Amino acid sequence: MDYRIEVLTLPVADVDRAARFYTEQAGFTLDVDYRPNEEFRVVQLTPPGSACSIQFGTGLTDAAPGSARAGYLVVADIEAAHRELAGRGVPVGAIRHKKTVDRQADWQGDFAPGPDPRRRDYASFLDFADPDGNTWVVQERR
Repeated sequence: MDYRIEVLTLPVADVDRAARFYTEQAGFTLDVDYRPNEEFRVVQLTPPGSACSIQFGTGLTDAAPGSARAGYLVVADIEAAHRELAGRGVPVGAIRHKKTVDRQADWQGDFAPGPDPRRRDYASFLDFADPDGNTWVVQERR
């Protein structure tokens, strides 16, 4: 039995503002904007190249707006992703990489500025948040 993650729900305060951010700034594709009545609305968007989408809206979750943390987006080129997001007006953090080369200590939190000099998979990162404070980590896997 396959269990595929297809949609993740983000809690947002302003659906229209979030839709503009994710389409105009983050570059996601709008898949659905369905509002059968004033109590329910679902907006579904997909990041470029992804098999998994995000959704937000009205009547979807009781989680506090901005409480989704550290969703991962994986890219082939962290520097190109940084330029693209920053160029679209997304307030992205600086690129950082795992400083430790030893596989046993890779996840100890010792980061250095810039992309990984050897461009190891899973070693370079940047962060950004949507207008509500839901956070994303962008990770390089070449």
